[in-house]
Amino acid sequence: MCGIIGYTGPLAAKNVLLNGLSQLEYRGYDSAGIAFFGADQKVHVLKTVGKVARLRDLCAGIQEEIHCGIGHTRWATHGGVTAENAHPHQAGRVTMIHNGIIENYHQLTADFELEEKLISQTDTEVAARVLDALYDGDPLASLRRFQPLLKGSYSFCILFSDHPGEIYALRNVSPLVAAYTHSGSIVASDLTALIPYTKKYVVVPEDRVVKMTPYRMAFYDENGHEIQPEILEVNWDTDAAMKNGFPHFMLKEIHEQPDAMKNTILPRLTRGLPDFSEDGIPDQIFADCSQIRIVACGTAMHAGMVARAIMEPLLRIPVLVSVASEFRYEDPLVDSRTLAIVISQSGETIDTLAALRLSKKLGASVLSVVNVKGSTIARESDYVLYTHAGPEIAVASTKAYSVQLAALYMIICRMALVRGKMTEQDGCAFMSDLLDVIPAMESMIQRKEEIRQLVRPLVDKPDAFFIGRNLDYAFSLEGALKLKEISYIHADAYAAGELKHGTIALIADQVPVVALATQDRIFSKTISNVREVKARGAYVILIAKESAAVDEGLADVCIRIPDLHDRFTVFPIAVVLQLIAYYASLLKGLDVDQPRNLAKSVTVE
Repeated sequence: MCGIIGYTGPLAAKNVLLNGLSQLEYRGYDSAGIAFFGADQKVHVLKTVGKVARLRDLCAGIQEEIHCGIGHTRWATHGGVTAENAHPHQAGRVTMIHNGIIENYHQLTADFELEEKLISQTDTEVAARVLDALYDGDPLASLRRFQPLLKGSYSFCILFSDHPGEIYALRNVSPLVAAYTHSGSIVASDLTALIPYTKKYVVVPEDRVVKMTPYRMAFYDENGHEIQPEILEVNWDTDAAMKNGFPHFMLKEIHEQPDAMKNTILPRLTRGLPDFSEDGIPDQIFADCSQIRIVACGTAMHAGMVARAIMEPLLRIPVLVSVASEFRYEDPLVDSRTLAIVISQSGETIDTLAALRLSKKLGASVLSVVNVKGSTIARESDYVLYTHAGPEIAVASTKAYSVQLAALYMIICRMALVRGKMTEQDGCAFMSDLLDVIPAMESMIQRKEEIRQLVRPLVDKPDAFFIGRNLDYAFSLEGALKLKEISYIHADAYAAGELKHGTIALIADQVPVVALATQDRIFSKTISNVREVKARGAYVILIAKESAAVDEGLADVCIRIPDLHDRFTVFPIAVVLQLIAYYASLLKGLDVDQPRNLAKSVTVE
């Protein structure tokens, strides 16, 4: 959740912090604040409810040159959206910002007798007061005593009032990246804030302390010994995190999907077949497994459900998809012959990370599908298949979903080859079909204005339903999620055959129903269900292939996608459903990129 940035160096720190927070605002936008060492060498705090733009206005009155500070944009967990709960929090000589949840903050409050001292409702203030109580003038020693007291996930940036020009940082689970450049030292919760200054960075190691000065950045282990973490290099530039003329990041990222697909697929093709040798993924893990467990959250889970619908009948082994937040509590049947595939755009999703750790504990081999190099999930997996989508800034996932699907389809093809379920000729045909989806997606993007006009009847409706069978049902789950999360229209997806088992009671005059009918072998069955909702007055938007025979009057609107093999229709359909959600939000006058109550990366349970 929350966005964190810290900077010390020769540049104007106010600009670095505010610009960084603007880049990080998709991680949380309930409130924002900064703390900095002023010319008087004292720590000053400015914070406000609302978005970074309001904080920028508040900071306009800062006339002095500042060179060291920390900044935060919040997604509320503990305590409501108030100025008192906004970060940074101060306690004596400690000023702190925090991403994550301190699970034992009640116990810490009691142990350190803080109840009467607390100003806010946050676990962060408790942490700040505990650290202040432990502080003896030596930041490193105090932080070593502080860390073992904490339970939960956290990333902290800290100023000590008697150490001007210095920033201290530490983390457990919650993400934090850092870099030292000729322009000073910088730390942030996401690479997007670092990219304007450097392409080389370090993922802050867990349970290690970072000391930042204008001239140096040092990392210390639990014994106070300096360590040298791995230096990584990002493979995208600042433009990738900018709108570049698009009105919203979401629309830009919809447009970027064809290129993201190419970047993910083409480097892994050898003689027309998927080849993971450069990724260090051996065929043996595909040959040895007796079952597959796919674990993910939200959009990533929907990608997993699509993969399952193809995998299980093709590979003839059990494939289960689990919601990551429930996986730990299922007492899952996982063993040494299980291949666990975990999917996460950020590589920091806390529930998915917990599921990964449990899978490894139970003996499974873990293959992760991740977009962020060096992320926690990537580092802790046995094997990693990186998607190459570049940064995704809009909260609603678009290109990350497409490239996750592309990666999963390549895994399916490789597994089928290794297990003798496909010949090389079959595999080449499969991959050729996968590449054909790229122009199909481009053709649907070019029809965005047509889709915009078709969306208008949805805008004033409180509810919408998505229906489909088999793969179309898996696709419809993602369509419903997209619509509800950015347009706030209540949207649900149902297996079309289940309508008569209760759901059809909700269908009334002009209730929108988006019907997906792209699977040839069950096309007639789905059309029968479309007739049922139409007979009850539904406003039907039908998505079907170009060649499908659709009776006149069956649907109010029919959106035709290019003719593709049934397995691959998800890709152009994804574009259509994303555009439906985008324009519904836009036409309602909502914040497309930053919908209420949501943040991009879920790093708290």
